[in-house]
Formats: sequence, structure tokens, C-alpha cells
Amino acid sequence: MDKFVKIARRFAVVITSVMMMLCLSGCGGETTEEDKLKDIEFTVVGEDQQPDSLKEIIAEKSAEPFQISYTLGEELYIAVGYGEQPSGGYSISVNAFFETEEALVFDTTLIGPGKAENVTNTPTRPYIVVKTENIEDKAIEFK
Repeated sequence: MDKFVKIARRFAVVITSVMMMLCLSGCGGETTEEDKLKDIEFTVVGEDQQPDSLKEIIAEKSAEPFQISYTLGEELYIAVGYGEQPSGGYSISVNAFFETEEALVFDTTLIGPGKAENVTNTPTRPYIVVKTENIEDKAIEFK
């Protein structure tokens, strides 16, 4: 019986240690709203307002999901695409765009067509392009 108790205690210590490590490591390195210095103002840019060189890059990459940042003078363009989708009716929501000490955080979500929505069965390649002022020396963190 004494041997069984020792094994059970060791097992409990190991399980507890593993659970603590998982809980503590789950929070590391991720940017949160609490790290936010300020929201960044931006404008969604239609295809007719995009620089030609950016349009070419998007055309090359749009079949697969992509994330691009493109600087032109004082302006920073950020583009996110979700690759080829089976139909029309998709839209992209910008959930957040803010600055932290080390990065610009750009968070988007692909929204599928509604069940009652009448969509084309032609494949589409949804993407979004936003424009803001160029903030130098900041990495862009896509979410």
C-alpha cells in the first residue's frame, strides 16, 4: 500500500507541474488590447485608388491567403487577402488597428455570405486594402 501512495503522489506532482506550465506558457508573447498605445486612423482603399505596383503584387498573390505592407512616400498601405473562396458574398471586417510599443497590430476577419444571401457560384478572392500615415520603425503584426 505504501508503494501505491508514493506512485500516486508522484503522478499528482507531475500532472500539477504540467498543468501549471501549460497555463503559464499560454499567455506569453501575444499582444493584447492592454498593450495598446493608441488606435490608428485608416481609410479603406478601393481598387481604383491603389497604387499600380500594389495592385500587381495583390494580383500575383491573391489565389492564396496573403498579408502585405507597402510604403509609398508618407503613406502606408496594408493589404490582407483570404485566398480563393468558392463563391461571392464574402466581406472582410477590420476588428482592430492599433499601435503598441513595438508594432502596429492589424486584426481582420473574413465574413462569409449569409444563408439567405443570393451569391454567385463563381470563385472570388476577397481582400482588403487600408491606407494610413507611414509610421516608421514599427513591425506589423497581423491577426
